[in-house]
Amino acid sequence: MVIFSISFVLGVWLLQQQAALPEFGWACLLTGLPLTLLIPDKPLSLRIARTLLLAAFALCLGFYHAAWQAGQRLAITLPDEWQGRDVEVIGVVAELPRNHEHGQRFSFAVETTVTPQAGVPPRIYVSTYNDQQTPPPALHAGERWRLTLRLKQPHGSSNPYGFDFEAWALENNVRAVGYVNNKADNQRLTVLADGYNYRIETWREAVRDKFNATLVDAPYAGVLSALAIGDQSSIPQNQWQVFTRTGVNHLMSISGLHITMLASVGFALTYWLWRRSTRLTLRLPARKAAALVALLVALGYALLSGFAVPAQRTVYMVGAVAIALWLNRNFSPGQILCIALLGVLIPDPWSVLSPGFWLSFGAVALILYVTAYRLKRERRESDSASARPSLTYPWRMLEEYGEMQWAMTIGLIPMLLGLFQQVSLVSPLANAFAIPLVSLVVVPLALLGAVLPLDAPLWLAHSVMSWTMTLLEWLNGLPQAVWTQHAPPAWSIVAGMLGVLWILLPRGFTARWLGFLMLLPMFLNSPEPPTQGTVRLIVFDVGQGLAVAAQTRHHALLYDTGPDFSDGADSGNRILIPSLRAMGINTLDELILTHDDTDHIGGAASVLQAMHISRVSSSLPDGHSLLQQATTSDETTSYSTKPPNDSGQVAGYPASGRGQPRRCMDGQAWQWDGVQFEMLHPDAASYHKENISKNNRGCVLRISIGNQHILLTADIEKESEQQLLKEHPEQLPATLLVVPHHGSKTSSMDEFVAAIQPRYAVFTVGYLNRFGHPKQEVVQRYAHIGAELLRSDHDGAILVEMNSQSLKVERYRDTHRRYWTQQIPPE
Repeated sequence: MVIFSISFVLGVWLLQQQAALPEFGWACLLTGLPLTLLIPDKPLSLRIARTLLLAAFALCLGFYHAAWQAGQRLAITLPDEWQGRDVEVIGVVAELPRNHEHGQRFSFAVETTVTPQAGVPPRIYVSTYNDQQTPPPALHAGERWRLTLRLKQPHGSSNPYGFDFEAWALENNVRAVGYVNNKADNQRLTVLADGYNYRIETWREAVRDKFNATLVDAPYAGVLSALAIGDQSSIPQNQWQVFTRTGVNHLMSISGLHITMLASVGFALTYWLWRRSTRLTLRLPARKAAALVALLVALGYALLSGFAVPAQRTVYMVGAVAIALWLNRNFSPGQILCIALLGVLIPDPWSVLSPGFWLSFGAVALILYVTAYRLKRERRESDSASARPSLTYPWRMLEEYGEMQWAMTIGLIPMLLGLFQQVSLVSPLANAFAIPLVSLVVVPLALLGAVLPLDAPLWLAHSVMSWTMTLLEWLNGLPQAVWTQHAPPAWSIVAGMLGVLWILLPRGFTARWLGFLMLLPMFLNSPEPPTQGTVRLIVFDVGQGLAVAAQTRHHALLYDTGPDFSDGADSGNRILIPSLRAMGINTLDELILTHDDTDHIGGAASVLQAMHISRVSSSLPDGHSLLQQATTSDETTSYSTKPPNDSGQVAGYPASGRGQPRRCMDGQAWQWDGVQFEMLHPDAASYHKENISKNNRGCVLRISIGNQHILLTADIEKESEQQLLKEHPEQLPATLLVVPHHGSKTSSMDEFVAAIQPRYAVFTVGYLNRFGHPKQEVVQRYAHIGAELLRSDHDGAILVEMNSQSLKVERYRDTHRRYWTQQIPPE
């Protein structure tokens, strides 16, 4: 069964790597492969052949099962012609609404499409946005509403090492996204729709409302909501950062550990009470009754949490144990884990794309690896009189707990580096006190507060959580609390996993230290930087905004940081920082903030906080909060740069201190590793003009190697374009141009486009953005001169490699396409 399950998982995973769904002609082979079970066990060669054929059958079964599921789900979609148009529907708020600073987000189950000839998928994801003039409707779980929505197909940003929203939407059966039109006649039709799922969501919202009403403005009310009902969106971003950096984020939701704990309590309590009654024991053995109660407790708590992958895994494992007791069978720990594995993947083959899947099953597999099938210490110790005395029971428990923490700490390193490119160095200490405090104290008190008409359990739980957070914040403040690095090569992750298994072999195996050598490739194989005289450029797909990274052999630059989103999420912490770190860029020698628009500097605060930055250049007004943050950061860091001389020339980095942020200004120039950088705009006089727009004060950067040039133009408009034509006509021709102002009609005048004559024109725009960028007449201007048009909403991130001989372009959405990637029809 173990071989079958592992092969099935491999088949499901292989399907998720495909750019297109396969034809089902080869699936007919599945009908013949079960005959391999008739092959006898002996001799050994036939047994090996049968095992290999069984593995092949399971692999093919997993592959085509996932393909069939995907085909069924992809067949449901929002028609192209109804994107961006108002559609009136009737449906039910299908889950607990997530509150954010601009409104609400929730899943909506569509029952009826009112608008004639419109076709809307049965499950969509909808947002509301606050408007003082026309406030949005206040929606609650389980309510039936008649809503006017503006929808589009699921579309997410596409960047190296970035989150794939389209895969998430497919897994969650979300086939359209959109927002509520506040100005329409939106009506609530029913307070509570029929269906047990809706009742569960109503109970979850009632619990959250009780927590908020009782704890009011208490700082950790969101954490208690997450622990009681799985509402992780209630936890502020700054608290999530502390949990992640200290390695306890797995505790701050309804995890398998919490469900197992409650199921065990249910089992023990039922077993003890059932045995008190002779009549009950004669009707049904106490152990079977206790197993049934444990399963019901696990299932109920998991449903209350939203039934995520860790919860599913625990329920299926508890269910397997319960079935074994009822059938009077013995299942091995490995078989129980395999049952849970198949239970998760058969209905949801996209689980393999979730980090939680690998971490959850990986952690349990590690626990089984270091505990199951091993002799107890009493058996290992000598029975002779000369043997050391046994440890007392409490100390034995502490020792075993320490061994388990060691196994988790060292065992999850390969997966954590592969998935997140970071490992918390304080995690063993943080988990040592956080696991018992949260799992044994905070969670039970929070659940008591949810079911009892008393406030005391909630306040007590909050007090314990507050003490826990004090310790966690102290650990988080330690220098080098987290190890961050590049994304290790896939082969090194496999080697690291083998090394972990070698390290965790039972005592008595020699040379276990060799396992540490197998971990080293993950740390030592860093990405190869560009060669001398070469620059790599990434125009990130950040939606309606701009962020561009440039890397030479020894230096890196970030030009703008994309938009701000909501709830502490922005392009910096969601897109730029993960991508840059995974590519091995931990230090920025220059951060350029072109002008004061949130779609260009929305992620700057996160970048300034998370990365070493040698210099900040911008056209931001004096006293801007980001400039103050940059100055404050300088007082506590030791990164540095060499200040420019009087002519604006920067010789290179690093030197001995970041210094004050400087204004970007025409005439500034520097060279890194054979690559020339020049600032062409704005001039010094523009900073003294009050009537100039912030767009026209944007920083224009030119990157050159020989006869190859890249021009980054921010959001400049016609006035600035005319100034550039007048002052720098010989420096405007470029091989690649990031089009000004996202292709707005206020920019890209005919003379400017003709002067640049780009081979590639890049439009950085959001999918179906409300501004209508890029404007069709602007697109035609670049097409008319023969430029190859690139769009971040169609092509994802644009990866460029330029040297003195050539400039190569890669469309990330095309080169990393998966079968679920949205196919955007040509305009």
